[in-house]
Amino acid sequence: MSRVALLMGGSSSEREISLKSGAVVLQGIKDAGIEVVAFDPAQEPLEKMFERLIEFDKVFIILHGKGGEDGVIQGALDSLGISYTGSGVLASALAMDKMRSKQLWLGVGLPTPPFTVLDGAISSRDIVEELGLPLMVKPAAEGSSIGLQRVESIEELERVQDSEQKSKYSGVLIAEKWIVGDEYTIAILGNETLPTIKLSVPDSFYDYEAKYGSKKLGHSCPCGLDKDFEKKLQTLALSAFNSLGCRGWGRVDFMVDSSGEPWLLEVNTVPGMTDHSFVPMAAEAAGMSFSDLVKRILDLS
Repeated sequence: MSRVALLMGGSSSEREISLKSGAVVLQGIKDAGIEVVAFDPAQEPLEKMFERLIEFDKVFIILHGKGGEDGVIQGALDSLGISYTGSGVLASALAMDKMRSKQLWLGVGLPTPPFTVLDGAISSRDIVEELGLPLMVKPAAEGSSIGLQRVESIEELERVQDSEQKSKYSGVLIAEKWIVGDEYTIAILGNETLPTIKLSVPDSFYDYEAKYGSKKLGHSCPCGLDKDFEKKLQTLALSAFNSLGCRGWGRVDFMVDSSGEPWLLEVNTVPGMTDHSFVPMAAEAAGMSFSDLVKRILDLS
């Protein structure tokens, strides 16, 4: 592998995180002894950028959110015959869409919290009767836990349905049954899982602020689970990843409720790689340096 192009930044709501991830990945690729050039699609004339990308052996995609994680950039690179990291067009689009990924998991018998789409077809009262309170309301097509909110009453849910929240987040919101329990995340490299990480967010839940701004966010790796149960979670993570057609690398997030039942939340096909991010933490726990991690991701492209 002689030359790698790194795509970072972009114009999504996760641009800031992508730039932070990109800076770390850029150094990691250099530390692996690989020539790399960084590109920011939001700052480059796209036609000229794609003309230049053809000159590279591989593209490392670290664009989070819309335009980078939803199949758009993947489709453009496919059409040019350029090799890139991570999942392809369909898998990226499915994983980015929480509603459709949950529908697919239900169809193949994988556990995910019950939910409904907030499209006005069902009244707030009926939603609460079906799913209970509190509820987790989330945009169907945002990453980095952007737009998550806890809803604790029928009146609050009605305000959400009547608000500008829908148009702000592409118009699709889902209300999901609130799962009481512990949150875990599992990173995937190829067909292998890295050590499970348990998240700890005191007095809150894992929203954008907790993920990137909170000093209270904790994590445990090793996660303290029984080895057989951890293996069960890792098998579930691979099943969720593969059911969407994902490949290369990614991260699967889920809850384990008080009775020990796991519930899939989402698959991230371009996970964060900042100093707060979990894929590098899991890789380190597995004895892998950051430069080895990025090289492995490139090798899997």
